[in-house]
Amino acid sequence: MTHPRLLRYAGTSRQALAANADHGFAAGYALCHYGAGAVYSFIPKNACSTLRVSLALANGAIGGLEQWSWIHHNNPTFRAGLRDLATARFTFVILRCPHARLASVFLDKIVGRQPEYWQLNRATGDRLDPARFCFRDFVGLVTGPELAADGMEPRAGLVLNEHWRPQVDFLVYAEYDAWYAVERMAAARTDLAERIGLELVDARPLTRHGTDRFDLLDSAPGGGSFADMPLAALAELQAGGRAPAHAALYDAALADTVARSYADDLALYAGRIGSETLTFPNIKIDSKEI
Repeated sequence: MTHPRLLRYAGTSRQALAANADHGFAAGYALCHYGAGAVYSFIPKNACSTLRVSLALANGAIGGLEQWSWIHHNNPTFRAGLRDLATARFTFVILRCPHARLASVFLDKIVGRQPEYWQLNRATGDRLDPARFCFRDFVGLVTGPELAADGMEPRAGLVLNEHWRPQVDFLVYAEYDAWYAVERMAAARTDLAERIGLELVDARPLTRHGTDRFDLLDSAPGGGSFADMPLAALAELQAGGRAPAHAALYDAALADTVARSYADDLALYAGRIGSETLTFPNIKIDSKEI
């Protein structure tokens, strides 16, 4: 390589790079695979546990899958420094359909009342009621103006938590050597093994964060979407081994709302991966990213 890699956000501000918040955020999610001289940008809910376990094994930090939970205490351990970013021999990132990612975090973190649920609850003044709160309400809080009150930034809901923050915010580079997708992980596994010798170890059976352990339902009882089913009822479904398919959480209005709010993510995915593996392949995309 004869020139340094272009850092996506470095030139957007005249501040010292150390004070550039956009770059600093993205750089905080760039991890090194030392043996390959590679940098990986990890995006929460985008097979990130699989990649972090795989990196921990590849970098010699853990000796086997029985130590997989080490990753939860070591998110910054392999963080790339500026020299690492500039001299990386290979760079890659894994994208995900924005509609699927938002549905996934809802079914995992919000229905499961993980810390992300309680963070959202505090942001609303402790007003979430599991007997009433539903996916439609969640989308409204994340994409709407309510959490941006009292002088907060307009994107307050979108950036409240890393698990639903727009994917473009995590990109430390303007371009990557490889753009992969959660929806095409088999291809990513083969390509990474061939190009940098990284063996991807599927962490889903360990973390149990995904919907792969459930029988997935394409429609709610009586037909229609699960958009208005409250958390308590969804949790009961999950306890019985069932869950909505990601697309089944949406009606047309919700799909359009998410498409507008995550337009840059949609455009990035369509441009780098293609539209055919989106949850809604024919959704309108209106963004400067393409």
